[in-house]
Amino acid sequence: MPPLRRHLTAALLLLLAAAAAVSSATLPPDFLYLVNTLKPTISDPTSSLSSWSPSSTSPCSSWTGVSCDPADPLNATVTSLDLSGLELAAPFPSDICLRLPRLSSLNLSNNTFSSPTADSTLSSALVGCSRLVGLDLSQNLFTGSLPESVASLPLLTYLDLSGNNFSGNFPERYGRFPRLEVLSVVYNLLDGKIAPFLGNVSSLKMLNLSYNPFVPGRVPDELGNLTNLEILWMTECGLVGEIPVSLRRLKKLKDFDLALNSLVGVIPSWIMELTNLVQIELYNNSLTGELPQTGWSNLSGLRNIDASMNRLTGIIPEELTRLPLESLNLYENDLQGDLHPSIAESPGLYELRVFKNRLSGVLPPDLGKKAPLRWVDVSSNEFVGEIPQGLCDKGALEELLMLENSFSGRIPESLAKCETLTRLRLGDNKLSGDIPPGLWGLPSIYLLDLSDNGFTGSIGEEIAGAQSLSVLTLSRNNFSGSLPSGLGSLVNLGDFSSSDNGLNGSLPDSFVNLGQLVRLDLHNNDFSGFLPKGMGALKKLNELNLAHNRISGPVPGELGDLPVLNYLDLSENKFSGGVPDELQNLKLNQLNMSFNLLSGALPPMFSAEMYRKSFLGNPGLCSDIRGFCSNRSRMRSAGYAWMLRVIFILTGLVLILGGGWFYIKYKEYKEGKKAADKTKWTLMSFHKLGFSEDEILDCLDEDNVIGSGSSGKVYKVLVSSGEAVAVKKLWRSSKNKEIDGYGDVEAGNYDAQDGGFGAEVRTLRKIRHKNIVKLWCCCVTKDCKLLVYEYMPNGSLSDLLHSSKSGLLDWPTRYRIAIDAAEGLSYLHHDCVPPIVHRDVKSGNILLDAEFGARVADFGVAKVASSTAAKGHESMSVIAGSCGYIAPEYAYTLRVNEKSDIYSFGVVLLELVTGRQPVDPEFGEKDLVKWVCVTLNQKGGVDGVIDPKLDSCFKEEICRVLNIGLQCTSPLPINRPSMRRVVKSLQGISAENAAKRSGKDEGKLTSYYNDDASDPGSAA
Repeated sequence: MPPLRRHLTAALLLLLAAAAAVSSATLPPDFLYLVNTLKPTISDPTSSLSSWSPSSTSPCSSWTGVSCDPADPLNATVTSLDLSGLELAAPFPSDICLRLPRLSSLNLSNNTFSSPTADSTLSSALVGCSRLVGLDLSQNLFTGSLPESVASLPLLTYLDLSGNNFSGNFPERYGRFPRLEVLSVVYNLLDGKIAPFLGNVSSLKMLNLSYNPFVPGRVPDELGNLTNLEILWMTECGLVGEIPVSLRRLKKLKDFDLALNSLVGVIPSWIMELTNLVQIELYNNSLTGELPQTGWSNLSGLRNIDASMNRLTGIIPEELTRLPLESLNLYENDLQGDLHPSIAESPGLYELRVFKNRLSGVLPPDLGKKAPLRWVDVSSNEFVGEIPQGLCDKGALEELLMLENSFSGRIPESLAKCETLTRLRLGDNKLSGDIPPGLWGLPSIYLLDLSDNGFTGSIGEEIAGAQSLSVLTLSRNNFSGSLPSGLGSLVNLGDFSSSDNGLNGSLPDSFVNLGQLVRLDLHNNDFSGFLPKGMGALKKLNELNLAHNRISGPVPGELGDLPVLNYLDLSENKFSGGVPDELQNLKLNQLNMSFNLLSGALPPMFSAEMYRKSFLGNPGLCSDIRGFCSNRSRMRSAGYAWMLRVIFILTGLVLILGGGWFYIKYKEYKEGKKAADKTKWTLMSFHKLGFSEDEILDCLDEDNVIGSGSSGKVYKVLVSSGEAVAVKKLWRSSKNKEIDGYGDVEAGNYDAQDGGFGAEVRTLRKIRHKNIVKLWCCCVTKDCKLLVYEYMPNGSLSDLLHSSKSGLLDWPTRYRIAIDAAEGLSYLHHDCVPPIVHRDVKSGNILLDAEFGARVADFGVAKVASSTAAKGHESMSVIAGSCGYIAPEYAYTLRVNEKSDIYSFGVVLLELVTGRQPVDPEFGEKDLVKWVCVTLNQKGGVDGVIDPKLDSCFKEEICRVLNIGLQCTSPLPINRPSMRRVVKSLQGISAENAAKRSGKDEGKLTSYYNDDASDPGSAA
């Protein structure tokens, strides 16, 4: 380059650098700190801080989360920083208050900020925040002790530290806040005592200590000194003893929540003196005696009282029933006596839940006539008499649950006009008569349960109008007549049970239109005729029970095309003909075709002793099973000798005439076949491959089989590079029309029903993560499909953990496996767009490499989570998953989201800690989760559940992993942590406990946080 040109270029670069420096220099110091110092330290995966730019001319109005002092004409000082919910991650900036001296509000909630680095602490970092009025650090990953220095901030009125991992006791300085009005430490790991000196902070208006593992103790009397308190939330705080009388001084109290503790004694009558009360939450304690009988009229603002799950007796006070309540929850008590008629006079009552008590008598006849009732649940009591006529008079009733009582009479005609009704459950009563016609066709109803009564008449044609109906249960009544054809138009019907009635006629042809049907139970009726043609269209059918009817004709072979059918009972009918070979395609847990008119030879799969009881009472069936075809044995023996002679003669002729030709053609055939077979395969790779499909195909022989299952076999194949790969070979039946649409393999059109092949390919081909098993490629031909994975030499976690090789898995190894698997699932839930729900998380689907590193595998039933699924509203047609790992809500609602995976992963953590399988005969009817909970509560604590093979020096780490497993397996999905939080909790265990293993208390095993609750203080 010529010298002049070189000098000009250098001058230009200097000018550009100077211009950039001038541009940055135009920003005031507060903003220079944010953009040059703070922003580079923050992980910002969603680019939420992209507006923080040095070239910005108006940062006060354009920078995300930044507010300035309105009194400052130059807008040069930052007074508020709100970075809540931006998915940011970083250590807490230790110099933020020094660099932003006028900062009055700091909100970092709902991110993954953590405690400062080793040269600082959160407490020291907050020392300089003298102008702070509000500080919100909730829902992050802060650890250690509560920050002491905040108690000295002279202007602080709002402090929210909830949803973190703070532990230990309250610092004594927390009794000296000068102006604090709100203190929330909900969902932490505080394991000391509830500090009495909190009663010295007389300025407090809200105190929220809920969901911490405090040492069991009484409610401190000193809290009665908080005379300005409006909200007292102490849910699940280990409280014992009686409610202290000192709390009667809290005259401004609006929300009074002492739920989920071990309080005893009576509900004190002085509560009636707290005239500002809006909500009383005392559920799940051990309170006894009666509700206060007088004084309720003083609580004119009361909207909700929940005294459920206690040991209360007596009646519901008449004065209480006249209040304008929004909610009255008194279920699971020992209340006795009638429900007082005056409850019907409550002008604002719209929710009545008194289930699981010993209430008796009749329901007030005017119930619902004056109040806009929406939810009524009086199940599991001893009520008698008729259902009140006016329950839906205000046109608002949505749920009416009256299970397990002794109600009698007819269903009121008024309910047949209640178009808002969504759930009606009247099962297990003494009701009778015909069903009002309009009830069948209610437009909004999705669950109708009339089982275990004495109803008569037929199912009305009006049922075609119930287009929202999902569950219809009519079993054990006296219904008669034929099924209406309109049933086939209920496109959302997933469960239809009408067993033990007197229904007759043929099943409607329209039944084959019920594409969402999962369960059909019509046993013990009087149905006749043939089964409808097209039953193979019910692809989601999981259970079919038509036993004890008079159905005739052949058993349709298309039943073998139902991909998820695992319960088939056609016994005690008049089916004839042979047992279809197609039924061998099914993976059945229950098969019963006994006592029909079936004949012919049993298919080979069913010619085994284990199926003998499945085909009893069919004298025409022949099989090698003992007891079948016994009257033909002599004829068969006589014929065998003649048949054997013919077979030997024909065999000899074939050998002589065909031997020469076969020998000539054999080599030509052998060489041509291999080349022809290979040309039929289509390969699609998802990574750069160091092998060809020929290398894979050449090694698919029985010597290389390392595993097999219902969908095919798995081979270990050594390729030319010396690397091993695992090949899963899936076979597909030509009769399964559901999976014929493979089309263009290279375009990525895979069908998810083909043994999980399509779902697995669609999922794994786009995933790149060290803890997800790598799918190298797939090979497809007309009759066979291959999935080629990285090879995991140590097999599955289940194989090692529950075998004689479990000694290889010491605690450090198990702990690392837990973290690896958690990181893989966290990637699926939080880093994939849209998120992916695995739906079959189990130890058998966690594979281990040579160093025992874990990979999540088997995505055959994985599902992309839609926007509704993420909120818990997407329902699956069948239960995917494995016994012992399935989340409770999934089993009875079929709703699937990430919380279902979290439950299953919690079971895996419990397996790692206990060394036991999720289902074990030793547990009886319980699974591993219930066994752990029972053992912890009744049989001596953690020593009774920890695997005895594990070294006791790791006991504290093991206990904390056990804690996380119990949190993940909470019965309520909202109480389960996200996988991201699970990963952080697991990662924080080892380093934090290394220096404290000796002498550390095991702690209370309970649920510590809920990172999905929007209002943790009112979680009930």
